[in-house]
Amino acid sequence: MPIPANCLSSAKAKDSTITLIPVGKNSLEDTLQKLGETQRAWIVASGFEARQGTYAAITGASGEITKILIGIGGTTLPTNSPWWLALVAGKLPAGDFVFDTEVDTGSVEAGALGWCMAHYVFDRYKKSTQTKKRRLVGLSKTACMQIKHTASAMAKVRDLVNTPAEDMGPSDLQDAVEAVAESYGATSETIVGDDLLDHNFPAIHAVGRAAETGREPRLIDLRWGPQDAPSLTLVGKGVCFDSGGLDIKSSAGMRTMKKDMGGAAHALALAELIMASKLKVNLRLLISAVENSISASSYRPGDIINTRKGLTVEIGNTDAEGRLVLCDAIALACEEAPDLLIDFATLTGAARVALGADLPATFTNCDKVWDALENSAATTQDPLWRMPLWSGYDKEISSPIADLSNVGDGGQAGAITAALYLQHFVEPTVPWVHVDVFAWNKKPRAGRPVGGEAQGLRASFDAIKAYLSL
Repeated sequence: MPIPANCLSSAKAKDSTITLIPVGKNSLEDTLQKLGETQRAWIVASGFEARQGTYAAITGASGEITKILIGIGGTTLPTNSPWWLALVAGKLPAGDFVFDTEVDTGSVEAGALGWCMAHYVFDRYKKSTQTKKRRLVGLSKTACMQIKHTASAMAKVRDLVNTPAEDMGPSDLQDAVEAVAESYGATSETIVGDDLLDHNFPAIHAVGRAAETGREPRLIDLRWGPQDAPSLTLVGKGVCFDSGGLDIKSSAGMRTMKKDMGGAAHALALAELIMASKLKVNLRLLISAVENSISASSYRPGDIINTRKGLTVEIGNTDAEGRLVLCDAIALACEEAPDLLIDFATLTGAARVALGADLPATFTNCDKVWDALENSAATTQDPLWRMPLWSGYDKEISSPIADLSNVGDGGQAGAITAALYLQHFVEPTVPWVHVDVFAWNKKPRAGRPVGGEAQGLRASFDAIKAYLSL
């Protein structure tokens, strides 16, 4: 299990449960005054100064740990950040833990998510050295269940992205969707290989047709929920490995391209979180799963390909394949005019140049949707940043011989021109969000090891509930 199932519980504290007491630098002296003389002397002698990520254990008469002071550094405890507790969770001894009753419930529940994520381990290929069993108890049953659902969704993104392409090809991604569908009573259908042409998904087919037998391109379609509920469609870019195609990437650029299905991982995890939370929504999940490979049948620079919507696209660069596999799925989604459409994709390096690895570039054609996203991002401390669908740059993706080009002319504003390309396949009346994620942690941080990462997942979940009034 990537996250131990029993790391969180609504069980009540027992005599052996260790009490956690968050302490800021300004409150350390008051906390010390509440301790016995011997305990106070020990804490002072240990050099504990309430720095962020540090802790100090307090023992009872028999030498057992009864309390642990957790340094939070600042003057106040964060009320909505999950990472303050993750800083120390993995350092604690084994045992059951409960927060002091004076600690704000919001801080506890936010910290509990970080507690879970601090115990995440990707151990499919290497045995985990994590043996300590730590359990946080005392949460309400409702909070405990929702936090577990959220942690599980975040872990799913990490697991899918961390899995190498050898074991996470288009068929494996299909298996992952079908497993979720079976767990929640959803339906799932998949169109594979040349059948994509028969069902009018030519762009998905063009990108993935060079892959070997068994790794053919496909469109995965999951449905769940009552038809009379507000309709939500999630679309994910599932490029299970991106060589760049004939416009081949450098070795350094290709090294982490197992993560190019990170958009699909986000869409699937969000769909599962919605189903696990039993939101009253008519949910559809569409994943375009391909491998951008090189063979005699690879699509080429200069080719003109068709799309489901009927627009023709000149291929300026075969490494701009994500928008091609997305556009067919987005066109299909809009045929049902959902109340909300969200796509997730590891789409552009330009978004990373503009905003860095941690801040997903977010585009939308609806201010009301953005209001919900912005509020949710702040509340959940799960950042998103709105970028403009600047129509003035639309001419950059024009082509003299086709309706569109799949790359911008001149190399500037790449994240914007990619979003503008997708907008050509969105019906203007459909509220739409495009989230350009990195889906990866480049450096280890508390609760966030190097590797796959969920970004904007929690903010999107809360925004969906707010926007659709669920």
